[in-house]
Amino acid sequence: MRRVTKVTLYLILALAALSTFFPFLWMLAGSFSTEGGIFKIPPNPLPDLLFTPEVFQNYARVLGEFAFSRYTLNSLFVAGSAALGQIITCSLAGFTFALMRFRGKNILFALLIGALMVPVQVTIIPEFLLMLKLRWTDTYLPLIIPSFLVGSFGTFMFKEFFENLPRALLDAGAVDGARALTIFARIYLPQSRSCIATLFIIAFMNNWNDLLRPILYISSENLQTVTMALTQFQSQYTAKWNLLLTGGVLSVIPLLVLYVILQKAVIEGSASSGIKG
Repeated sequence: MRRVTKVTLYLILALAALSTFFPFLWMLAGSFSTEGGIFKIPPNPLPDLLFTPEVFQNYARVLGEFAFSRYTLNSLFVAGSAALGQIITCSLAGFTFALMRFRGKNILFALLIGALMVPVQVTIIPEFLLMLKLRWTDTYLPLIIPSFLVGSFGTFMFKEFFENLPRALLDAGAVDGARALTIFARIYLPQSRSCIATLFIIAFMNNWNDLLRPILYISSENLQTVTMALTQFQSQYTAKWNLLLTGGVLSVIPLLVLYVILQKAVIEGSASSGIKG
């Protein structure tokens, strides 16, 4: 019975994983198909360009004709800068809320957590007016600065992590005469590798997939991001689905690479945090 239960459980998990992976598999197959091959009835079991000399023609068109590589670099810069900024501000704020004592701390933290329930659509109009007054439109500043300064989730995550670290870390630094910023930079921040990796992945992904702010603030073609570039393959009535799916595959690859690189840091940081004997 145990073996049957175990096999059944793994079968259910495999089906769940397949259902989750299927959209990406379909997108990948569509990137090796012609526009007519995608909608062929009955559908082909294999993409119609897969074993032909033109197997990579969709990728060649997207990267060459539509300059998708340039838009990818733009998104890498915007998403990377915003994610790095969130790590700096959220780790400092989390350390402050976790270990510092000051008047109104609980009220400020409650207001910060309450900001998680405010959707971006509520604040985008006053934000847009502010960016107009600052003359930041058609630059990357409106895409980076709001994410750099607003990090309710990241602050909460760092606060909870720092509060669960042994108090002996803070006491040891204080005994050695280290100031608060030194204790943060040399003791607490190195312990939070798992939080840093996790927040970087989440912030990078959110900024990478953002379409609202780039559409509002970016008008120059050479500053467009990946999400804006994907809209080139769509019009009011039609869409170039083979190129759209190819661009979708290319836009997902950096996220997969980032996760593969940082997942080890998430696991090791969680296992090695705290004081070692």
